[in-house]
Amino acid sequence: MGANVRSMTGYGRGEHIAEDRKFTIELKSVNHRYNDISIKLPRSLASLEDKIKKHIMKQVFRGKTDVYIGFETFALDDVEVKLNETLAQAYVEKLKILQQNLGLEGGSFLDLAAKFPDVISIDKPQKDEKVIWEALLPALDEAVTKFVAMRQTEGEALKRDILTKAERIKTLTAEVKERSPLVVDEYREKLNNRLKDLLGGIDVDPQRIATEVAVFADRGCVDEEITRLESHLVQLADILEKGGQVGRKLDFLVQEMNRESNTIASKANDIQIVQATIELKSEIEKIREQIQNLE
Repeated sequence: MGANVRSMTGYGRGEHIAEDRKFTIELKSVNHRYNDISIKLPRSLASLEDKIKKHIMKQVFRGKTDVYIGFETFALDDVEVKLNETLAQAYVEKLKILQQNLGLEGGSFLDLAAKFPDVISIDKPQKDEKVIWEALLPALDEAVTKFVAMRQTEGEALKRDILTKAERIKTLTAEVKERSPLVVDEYREKLNNRLKDLLGGIDVDPQRIATEVAVFADRGCVDEEITRLESHLVQLADILEKGGQVGRKLDFLVQEMNRESNTIASKANDIQIVQATIELKSEIEKIREQIQNLE
């Protein structure tokens, strides 16, 4: 049994509280050609950004993933209130001058001065990175686990849908394969009858008929295309069965399938083959769209 097939869309959330610190982590992803991970986190955790990204990349290999990290602390030593007395004094002095110039009544400027920018500020001291990482990691692992599980569930659903469409393509290919030699036989009979009519019922030279039929058969022969298409279908099923990172492999394979179907369509000289080819191309396009969602 191979590895799971994953979708590139998913969501996962994790939460952990340790020593009066609460971490909340969310992962969301959509389709992307490469592995693009964007992390939004508080400034106090900025030093961990690269470590968080590398940890996620151990299990996420493709897609555009947005990571949101929330951090709340209830520990007093995690918060430090700073007072800029020099700045506060400067504000008060200017307020006094303004009061005198406007001829206003005296009073305390404490409330007003405290509201000015940078007089009172809150700082979150940088704690030991190892301690913070160990507190954050359970939330990150929970979020990644749920995220990957959702991608796997969606991926397996896509796999089943693709295999169903592949079976339809297999059936259509078999129809074209069965129909092709009959088209040649029908052409031979029509050609023979037409020439007889033109010659007033006189028998036509068999060699001449054979030559014309051979040219017709060669021009409309799709044996090689059918063989390659059948081979591609086997490869498609095999890649999906092995699982893992299948998106790019399948994308290339479907391009080849589409090339073969286009060639069959260009050679088609029979309405039944044309109709089968149109449906065949439609199913291949549906598979191509589904593959764009796979990791």
